[in-house]
Amino acid sequence: MHKYMKAIGFNIKNRTQLKEVLEKVENNFTNKTIISYHPNEDFCEYKKEFGARIGVTLSGGLDIEEKFERDFYFPYFTGGGITTYAEVIVERKVEKEQYVGVCEDPSVGISLIFFLQNGIEYMKEKQLGFQMTNNSSVTLSGLALSGKILFPVQKNELQMRSEKQASENRKMLINAARNGDQTAIETLTLDDIDIYSTVSRRLATEDVFSIVDTYFMPYGVECDLYAILGEILKVRVVENTLTKEKLYQLKLEINELQFEVCVPVNEVMGEPAVGRRFKGNIWLQGHINF
Repeated sequence: MHKYMKAIGFNIKNRTQLKEVLEKVENNFTNKTIISYHPNEDFCEYKKEFGARIGVTLSGGLDIEEKFERDFYFPYFTGGGITTYAEVIVERKVEKEQYVGVCEDPSVGISLIFFLQNGIEYMKEKQLGFQMTNNSSVTLSGLALSGKILFPVQKNELQMRSEKQASENRKMLINAARNGDQTAIETLTLDDIDIYSTVSRRLATEDVFSIVDTYFMPYGVECDLYAILGEILKVRVVENTLTKEKLYQLKLEINELQFEVCVPVNEVMGEPAVGRRFKGNIWLQGHINF
């Protein structure tokens, strides 16, 4: 059973309950897509919405007798807007027709690896000869099983302007370093040493979350799981139409990167509000806008 079904409001305890949900997806789907796959088999994807921008995708094969055989399924949460324009690399998973994307965004400083929600659309575009560009449009979103709400870090206008300027300078240095600029690489190394020294000194008298405003870093052994801390820009409460479970859909900003996270209301410690911060672990999903 998929661990993140709980993130969209399903508290599935056994395979019988899971089977009932998957049958609803197959028999009462919101959207169905078929693509030519092999000479005697097509690839089929069923999608069913269970609330605003949340649902379950069921994928498998269709034989020549139009018989569907389930291969895999996953819960999804569709983010809003565009998160980033960046170079994107898409790779197929080894064991099944699932895809992961990798994008380089200088705002975060690491390569973001995400589960591709519209894998079947990518398959179609690939058959038509589509080539990824250096400025592909990507919409990211995250599913979280739980989270905590933290108060914001108090800053004055001068500190905010200074941080924004430092962020712009760092992005320029990262881009130069990727192009092989040795001076930029050395400058980034010295900056990291200075930051480490400053943080180590302040930790003696301050809490880490009053020093670190936001973060985005890998979590666990799977490549598309991340630990995040981000400022809340928007709060929305939705309901799973089948289970009536209430969910938060939070728009976050992390290092100038904006995307949305879906998490069950009952699993969030604290009251989310604009300006406060959300801390949790997410399964990162993405939608490439072809």
